[in-house]
Amino acid sequence: MTPLPRSTDLFVIGGGPAGLATALAARRRGLDVTLADSSVPPIDKACGEGIMPDGLAAARSLGLDLNAAGGHPFRGIRFRDRESAVEAAFPNGQGLGLRRTALHRLMVDQAIDAGVRLAWGVRVSGIAPEGVIADDRLVRARWIAGADGGNSPVRRWAGLDASHHESRRFGFRRHYAVAPWSQYMEIHWGDGCQLYITPIASTEVCVVLISRDHRLRLEDALPGFPEVERRLSAAGESNPQRGGVTASRRLKAVYRGNVALVGDASGSVDAITGEGLCLLFQQSVALAAALEAGDLSLYQAAHRRIGRRPEFLAGLMLLLDRRGGLRSRAIRALAGRPNLFARILAMHTGELSTTDFLSNGLALGWRMLTL
Repeated sequence: MTPLPRSTDLFVIGGGPAGLATALAARRRGLDVTLADSSVPPIDKACGEGIMPDGLAAARSLGLDLNAAGGHPFRGIRFRDRESAVEAAFPNGQGLGLRRTALHRLMVDQAIDAGVRLAWGVRVSGIAPEGVIADDRLVRARWIAGADGGNSPVRRWAGLDASHHESRRFGFRRHYAVAPWSQYMEIHWGDGCQLYITPIASTEVCVVLISRDHRLRLEDALPGFPEVERRLSAAGESNPQRGGVTASRRLKAVYRGNVALVGDASGSVDAITGEGLCLLFQQSVALAAALEAGDLSLYQAAHRRIGRRPEFLAGLMLLLDRRGGLRSRAIRALAGRPNLFARILAMHTGELSTTDFLSNGLALGWRMLTL
């Protein structure tokens, strides 16, 4: 930790992956960067801990080799419900299951090497046109980035809370000491909930429950997934259950004046898409380019473009969550045409355009009608 300066080019509020990615991207553009957070590393969060191939590529654009943090590769995605299953490999590369704390440690080390000024355990109490109020004094800053999560105070201070739409679900994560039984990240669909299972080591998996019921916990949901419950029954729990909120939120604007939002502070898609880290990596690169150009309207346009595909996918996944009959028909249809699921997965990871996806959607619809 270094002391707070009198002034800085960019003051990043929030020391999670979004804040660290923003700091790294800005340093690559030559800005002097200060980052502050009230917590102390490593910072954890309840998440699925699976990074798609496009997320790994986005991390590399920041100089981050996430494979250096360890983790466990997975080759694609598998959907399962009570009646059917379908799987497909990624068209290029692999995904990576990686503990959130390992990711955070790696990013902190990279930020130190890049020359980011890191101020941990610092209380940020407000912003002003001249800069940031941190530990009861003003740090002058040309730019301010709010990377302080879904309940962002920076968003509120900047008057950016207005949104086009918002919905919330609830996630609970636990690690289990058991060897992965699949080369895939698995999404198990149940009535009103999903289990999201990611291999994160040769002897450990991450299991996340996502539902609309804030009272539902893993131990309550597992009997509805007997195969998963059987596999986990003899496994030791690596840590306590950790919960969080996963939101689908699109803000009307992500900047005002010299303040910009990034990561979940700037809006989010449901965690079931697995796109959270990829989004924040891409947003940080776009924000740094806009800061260098001195025009945050460039970031607003890029943010909307970056979010378009994940928002579409989130809407589709949430429709399947709400409509069990439709979901069952869709998974059965895909199981009969695995090449179609492979093309949808390619679109999910940015390998195919939305136009290609629409043609796939028509093919899927026809397949469902002819079941």
